[in-house]
Amino acid sequence: MENKKIKKSALHEKAGIASPEIVSLNSVGQIQQFRKIQPSSKELIDGILSGNISALSRAITLVESTNSDHLAKANEVINACLPHANKSIRIGITGVPGVGKSTFIEAFGKHLTSLGKKVAVLAVDPSSSISHGSILGDKTRMEELVKDPNAYIRPSASGDTLGGVARKTRETITLCEACGFDTILIETVGVGQSETAVHSMVDFFLLLKISGAGDELQGIKRGIMEMADAIIINKADGDNIRKANLAKVEFNRALHLFPAKKSGWTPITSTCSAITHDGISKVWDAVEKFIELTKENHYFFEKRKEQNQYWMLETINEHLRTNFYNHPEIQKLLEDNKKAVQNDEISPFAAAQLLLETYFK
Repeated sequence: MENKKIKKSALHEKAGIASPEIVSLNSVGQIQQFRKIQPSSKELIDGILSGNISALSRAITLVESTNSDHLAKANEVINACLPHANKSIRIGITGVPGVGKSTFIEAFGKHLTSLGKKVAVLAVDPSSSISHGSILGDKTRMEELVKDPNAYIRPSASGDTLGGVARKTRETITLCEACGFDTILIETVGVGQSETAVHSMVDFFLLLKISGAGDELQGIKRGIMEMADAIIINKADGDNIRKANLAKVEFNRALHLFPAKKSGWTPITSTCSAITHDGISKVWDAVEKFIELTKENHYFFEKRKEQNQYWMLETINEHLRTNFYNHPEIQKLLEDNKKAVQNDEISPFAAAQLLLETYFK
């Protein structure tokens, strides 16, 4: 009776594959110890300039660190990489969640590597406002691109940075360019007025849309539409092709309501399918035409100079903010004033003024 029950049950354990003798606790410990060793600035710089992906990843981690001890080392690496940077095309890609950004980037990235390009994807994942954690799952959604030897994908948590752009994305671009990547794709969390942040670090700004989601009616709104150099209606496949073409017409009409761009470029609207790859090559054709035009009229170089100035000012703001909140006296006074504000003992504006006056003294 007992044997019959065992035969009927599907819940039985199969013998697994035995671990090879070569793997030992000692060798695992050595690997872990090796990973803990911090390479010197020179080792990181030499590695990046020789195209070593491991050195690039470790340098980016160093740059993203909030540890004050890492700041000087990170600046040393960045400054050494600067003369080897600024040789790429930087493309910002944004769109509402669910528009298919990751799928589009994989298809677009594969198209670029097939043309002999070296592509770095800086994918920004949204951080939880409650736990402050982030999934960082972009590599799992770009299965083909992640295996491409000419592609590099670096997911980063957005934190609380404006526009959902990772805190050190600008410096990461410099490191990727020094490592030999000639095309940088920056994916942002979503669409909003604060997308100015990504617009201020790229050459070409691409807005992804989908048809049938009410987006056609939002076309006449300013902000994100004004910044776009191209509007691409994604998921133009199957039964969606007709809807995508109608959306293309609507967005094209909306673009004519905006003033002419300083670049002299007329934004384009197009359709594509990241699944079938239809229309993907047209997107790159548009980017190439944009770069050719803006280099001829010198807008390309002037914009890069303005962006460098913008990020200098942003860095000053960031350091002031960090130093303010890390100041021991401010930390204590801040806690006291938080309670006072909650209890209506002092107004938020008066409390802020008091904290700032104390800090600058």
